[in-house]
Amino acid sequence: MTLFPNYHRAPVTFTQAQNATWFDDQGQAYSDLTSGIGVYNIGATHPKVVAALTQQAEKMWHLPNLYQNPLQEAVAQQLGGNDYTTYFANSGAEANEAAIKLARLVTGKSTIISFTNSFHGRTYAAMSATGQDSIHAGLPMLTGFTYAKFNDITSVKALITDDTAAIMLELVQGEGGVFPADPAFVAELVNLAKTNGILLLVDEVQTGMGRTGTRFAFEQYGFTPDIFTTAKGLANGIPVGAMLAKNDYAEALAYGTHGSTFGGNPLVMSAAQATLTVLDEVLPTLPEKIALFWDKLAELKALSVVDDVRGLGMMAGMSLTIPVDQVVADLLQDHIIVLSAGHNTLRLLPPLTIPTAQLLETLDNIKIQLDKI
Repeated sequence: MTLFPNYHRAPVTFTQAQNATWFDDQGQAYSDLTSGIGVYNIGATHPKVVAALTQQAEKMWHLPNLYQNPLQEAVAQQLGGNDYTTYFANSGAEANEAAIKLARLVTGKSTIISFTNSFHGRTYAAMSATGQDSIHAGLPMLTGFTYAKFNDITSVKALITDDTAAIMLELVQGEGGVFPADPAFVAELVNLAKTNGILLLVDEVQTGMGRTGTRFAFEQYGFTPDIFTTAKGLANGIPVGAMLAKNDYAEALAYGTHGSTFGGNPLVMSAAQATLTVLDEVLPTLPEKIALFWDKLAELKALSVVDDVRGLGMMAGMSLTIPVDQVVADLLQDHIIVLSAGHNTLRLLPPLTIPTAQLLETLDNIKIQLDKI
């Protein structure tokens, strides 16, 4: 055995991709409604990202964080403007680890309240913050994490103690089944955190970088988090994560408190800089595409095999009345790439740049397949 069996890999080998079309090793085309699990937000191999990577690769790939890195400064400014300070990591899980650490350093308290059905990563603190028994199975979890019921403010209030440092929230629970937070619940949560001197930590690893229709989902909920994280779509497939915190908290992550060998290296930052520039061009075009996306999803909701359709922006979950794994496999046979979430949810995360005709045609083909069940 050459690789650990911790992934269930589909029997297909992809060798090339362009925007929302992937090609297998036989040259056959597939329509991608996953963005590589929310990564190719501006489409695979976007030419501006390719150009940025190529130019930087000829100069310098790696630079330790022992020296000045103007590219990091530029990307941090693009991400957080003048209100947030940025730390760069290699993944969403690493960004969440940094956020958990910072919340505890800032407050001097240790308990983090997160939510059942949440997902924050597979590293140990991120996994411990994740409110899913299946993720915890067979392993001892770290202490200092409690789990409230999503969209239930009473359950949050019941968990607050003098040792509560932060509340950690996904505004759309992606891996948990694509469940959006209720705006009224979020408004109450923001007020509750402020009243009790608790930091509000938002995990935008999957919802960020335009996925929900704005650069970050919190923009649609009308508040600014104390700390937030992003990753997946930040460099459009080049591994990177970022933790951003309000400037007042920057000094808490002082020299020696945290670090990363590869975090924010020049190659990654060149891709992130190009991605953010393209994303600013794409965002104004999204409202019409999002409306068409949800109009088509409403047609699928009428199918007998579909129990519910929910989500936000270009992020949708379709609960089925049957197990989803076989549906995902059957659609792959039809050259349509989709995701699952949980036992019975079909998850769709199409690239923001997918041509509208391709998006609608692919959804029509999904409808045809589901209608056969």
